[in-house]
Amino acid sequence: MKASVIMSTYNAEEWLEKVIWGFSVQTDTDFEIIIADDGSGPKTKELLERLRKEIAIPIIHVWQEDAGFQKSQILNKAILASNSDYLIFTDGDCIPRKDFISVHLNYREKGYFLSGGYFMLPMNVSMAITKHDIVEQNCFNTKWLIEKGLKKSFKTAKLNSSGFGSRFFNFITPTKATWNGHNASGWKEDLLFINGFNQEMQYGGQDRELGERLVNKGLKSKQIRYSAIVIHLDHARGYVNEETWRKNFAIRENTRKNKVVKTAIGIDSNLK
Repeated sequence: MKASVIMSTYNAEEWLEKVIWGFSVQTDTDFEIIIADDGSGPKTKELLERLRKEIAIPIIHVWQEDAGFQKSQILNKAILASNSDYLIFTDGDCIPRKDFISVHLNYREKGYFLSGGYFMLPMNVSMAITKHDIVEQNCFNTKWLIEKGLKKSFKTAKLNSSGFGSRFFNFITPTKATWNGHNASGWKEDLLFINGFNQEMQYGGQDRELGERLVNKGLKSKQIRYSAIVIHLDHARGYVNEETWRKNFAIRENTRKNKVVKTAIGIDSNLK
């Protein structure tokens, strides 16, 4: 198959189902979904068992016991479980527009990784989205979103960007093309070479750090934030803490200063 979509989740079945429905209606369906599950309870497993019977895309469930925020570790396990040579990363709270997979595949290129963004929705609009709205792509329609309570903004134009317009905005945006965990992709061989995600890092910059090591390896990044579109469903963030941020910042400083390519504690820690 052309790609593996690696999607992180933790006890968020309602949002995860909406995201999987988004992937079920992609224009290019030659991919697999790998759920990187950082310790969810049995409801997530039950949801995936049901969805396997309802959609045509293969779903692989990679699970580990709940030991706090260990996203880097479960992502590394998901990389090992993947069956294609190109990996697309997102989160279980980001619904993709129907051309999301085809955009990543069309822009992929040896020597590069791809950097996408997201459009954040408030909780009331996130709750209003149904399976029908995803299948019919209503949730990417600016008028529909405003009717559901989204405040008008110049940013909403991003949802409908395509063709020359999206390429133009990708070119002029001042936002750096970093590795963003909710919307990024790269070649499996590159991620294996750098030993995947640094498992010493919890929430706060672990995705960026991986991208920085890819750059240290010699890769370049390609901006696709106005081409590969996802809408981000709202949720609480109880896993954020200042101590972890400081530790992760120090790791990233070391990665940049010393041009680190391979993390010491990464994918190979899971091979046994």
